[in-house]
Amino acid sequence: MRDLGIVAGEEKTGEFLQVVSGNKLLGWDEEAKEGGYSWAQCYGGFQFGAWAGQLGDGRAISLFETTNPATGTRYELQLKGAGLTPYSRPLTRQLATYLAEEVLGGWESLPGMLSTPEKPSENESASRGLDASEIEGEPGAEENRFARLYREVARLNAETVAKWQAYGFMNGVLNTDNTSVMGLSVDFGPFAFMDNFDPSYTPNHDDSLLRYSYKNQPTIIWWNLVRFGEALGELIGAGAGVDDPVYVKEGVKSEQEAELISRAEKIITQTGEEYKATFLREYKRLMSARLGLKNYRDADFDQLFSPLLDLMHEFELDFNQFFRRLSALPLSELETPEARRDKAEDDARVKISEWLDRWRKRIIEDWGAGNAEAALPEDRDAQRTKAMKAVNPNFTPRGWVLDEVIRRVEKEGEREVLRRVMHMALNPFEDSWAGKEFEGVLYEGDAEEEARWTGDVPEFVRALQCSCSS
Repeated sequence: MRDLGIVAGEEKTGEFLQVVSGNKLLGWDEEAKEGGYSWAQCYGGFQFGAWAGQLGDGRAISLFETTNPATGTRYELQLKGAGLTPYSRPLTRQLATYLAEEVLGGWESLPGMLSTPEKPSENESASRGLDASEIEGEPGAEENRFARLYREVARLNAETVAKWQAYGFMNGVLNTDNTSVMGLSVDFGPFAFMDNFDPSYTPNHDDSLLRYSYKNQPTIIWWNLVRFGEALGELIGAGAGVDDPVYVKEGVKSEQEAELISRAEKIITQTGEEYKATFLREYKRLMSARLGLKNYRDADFDQLFSPLLDLMHEFELDFNQFFRRLSALPLSELETPEARRDKAEDDARVKISEWLDRWRKRIIEDWGAGNAEAALPEDRDAQRTKAMKAVNPNFTPRGWVLDEVIRRVEKEGEREVLRRVMHMALNPFEDSWAGKEFEGVLYEGDAEEEARWTGDVPEFVRALQCSCSS
């Protein structure tokens, strides 16, 4: 509500509820049958790698655009899964979608968190002060405004998918229509946050080939971007001639086709390299932050990141819980091999002990005096703990938690549980919630419930899956 500039309490009025539910159209004159109205668009796209033709049955219905009077930010309000369609979503899944959107949107301002931008980023030409008609680039790969747009879309999506990978978020159905030109996380169907780390996990039980699994998300987003590049191919390939009156009127002449195709292919290929570089840069930054490192070093990827993921997979460690518990682990308890082994279990002890030793030394290098063998002063270790807890959530809305909330709302008629889970989701970095003050107000939560939802995931509800239509 704050984002939209809604005055507190206005969201409870009958008029507000009628407007946002689509029952009342702003600006529409019922007698004259004219004025503002809602709209939806049909579209086409690739689903599971195959062209699916015309789509749109589940398309969001756009109600109107509104501008926050204080910030000047413009928003488009939509209804998802509404109208006369067999894909209308039940209230239960809408609750899960609402929670996911609030979580991802609420984390955007925090360092290292998933991002759901609230407004379109300025495209590259605007942010660099370029005139729309200006042409850049080497001969044979001249870039017009459409090429710059394409590169910006690829950059935004590379940063977003890097955040997904660093925080274990999976969309579950990354068809082309679920890849945003603004790099947004959109269309929450069979989404999930990772439980025990498994790179092959997909939350979509229709995804038998694991196309949209965790490990394949970066590749699939680029695959979708290539399809987008192909759709823009003629405009990208036209280069400096894109605004030529003859081209605008008559299109591509046969003698121009080879040059146009070559230019478009070269720009798309170059954009692919930028996509990979942007993804890796953002992923390294986020993983460094999650591990408490102030600076990324080239050796960190092979000595810390990759070995850690291998350990998580081999010993079925909880992805986000590991980082949170590592945040609170005092370095003083890791100074000897015996102490490090005590922090691990059974056959995992040697491997995890070795990794903890490498991590401890890197922390000391970044936070201490540079001597990896020296002990880190307690005050600096406390600073390290605080920094790590600020980017490693204590609460993540797992699939089993969402299912429990949905069951309690739908079957048992509870409503307060929604308030509690939303409060935890919007304040995910707290060590606890019940009995603490938030913005000067004492929050009355449920300590037992909080402990369950932030504790170990029950084995029988790990890695849940649901369908595309969920």
